[in-house]
Amino acid sequence: MHPEILDQEGYTSVSVAEAPVRELFPGIRLRPLWTSPAGAHANVLEMDPGSSWPRRDVHEPGPEEVYVVEGTFNDGARDYPAGTFLHAPAGSWHVPASATGCTLFVFYPEG
Repeated sequence: MHPEILDQEGYTSVSVAEAPVRELFPGIRLRPLWTSPAGAHANVLEMDPGSSWPRRDVHEPGPEEVYVVEGTFNDGARDYPAGTFLHAPAGSWHVPASATGCTLFVFYPEG
C-alpha cells in the first residue's frame, strides 16, 4: 500500500455519482469531473433515450475526445456503441443524439 500517492499535489479523484449535475438541454446532463488551471476539462455526459443537441456542437477552442461508456451515441451521421473512442479536431462539429440513451466520458485537452 502506498498512501503517499494521495499526498501528491494535483492528484485528484472524484466519484461520478457525487459529481454535480447540470442539465444542458432536456434529457442531457453534464457532470464535471476535473478542470486544470490551463482550462483542460473532463466530464461525464448523460443522454436520455431520444435526446438530441438542439444545434451543431462546434469544437472550439480545441478538440473534443469522447469515449462511449454505455449505450449508443450518434453524432448526426452514424451510431457508435459502447467501447468506441472518437476524436473530433478543433473546428469540427457534430449534432449529438442518442435513440437508446448513453453515457459518455468527454475530455477537452485544450479547454
